[in-house]
Amino acid sequence: MGTVKEVLSNKRLVLSLAVNDFINKYAGAYFGIIWAFIQPTVTVMIYMFVFQIGFKAEPISGNYPYVLWLIAGIVPWFFFAEGIVNATNCFIEYSYLVKKVVFHISVLPLVKVLSSLFIHLFFIGFAWFVFLCMGRFPGIHMIQIIYYVICLVCLITSIAYFTSSITPFFKDFSQIVNIVTQIGMWLTPIMWNYITMDLGSFLLVFKLNPMFYIVQGYRDSFIDKIWFWQRPMMTLYFWSIVFAIFFIGQRAFKTLKDHFADVL
Repeated sequence: MGTVKEVLSNKRLVLSLAVNDFINKYAGAYFGIIWAFIQPTVTVMIYMFVFQIGFKAEPISGNYPYVLWLIAGIVPWFFFAEGIVNATNCFIEYSYLVKKVVFHISVLPLVKVLSSLFIHLFFIGFAWFVFLCMGRFPGIHMIQIIYYVICLVCLITSIAYFTSSITPFFKDFSQIVNIVTQIGMWLTPIMWNYITMDLGSFLLVFKLNPMFYIVQGYRDSFIDKIWFWQRPMMTLYFWSIVFAIFFIGQRAFKTLKDHFADVL
């Protein structure tokens, strides 16, 4: 709870640092922060071309083209992967702040997550635009995207407290995290539809992944028109996992933070 109080009492500082982090990431580049939006946009366009035109993928969830189903699932994953990877290195990147006694370093993982959030908000708008261009209006259920964004921020931040606490002592850990996020994309039903596949007992294993809830939630909002409270057991399980991960991350952070300055 101490970390939560520090974040709330320094919320203006957190937001200011997140904006600066986002801008400074592309400082010096000719097109500046435009690159932050070009890369994910081009990635989505490639997926659209490959699956919609190349493989001519069959529609999923009624009359929705496969590419829309794919975009609704891949948008939250991009945020998750980027947020985790960036936040994992936050104490190394901001080592000059870590060494300041008066600075609350507990806000740094959240700063990196919020920095990645700016691109994600653009991506949500881009996905909504693609849906409109293809004649599919998401409807009133889109409002619950706000809830799922909060879910994502909480999940990423909780994981980041653990990964960022380990990285100063084992710098290769950031590369491991990067590889795990790449593998995780294929272990989450983003490009394949678990409903049409006979997974048997393996389906339960996939549902244990908290990103399963998020990806399904985005598709519920864009496509299936299902409110999050209509999935009470999945919602309860997700928040139980988030709180458990947050507790573990906080324990790791509080145990190791006094030694950060010695290894950075």
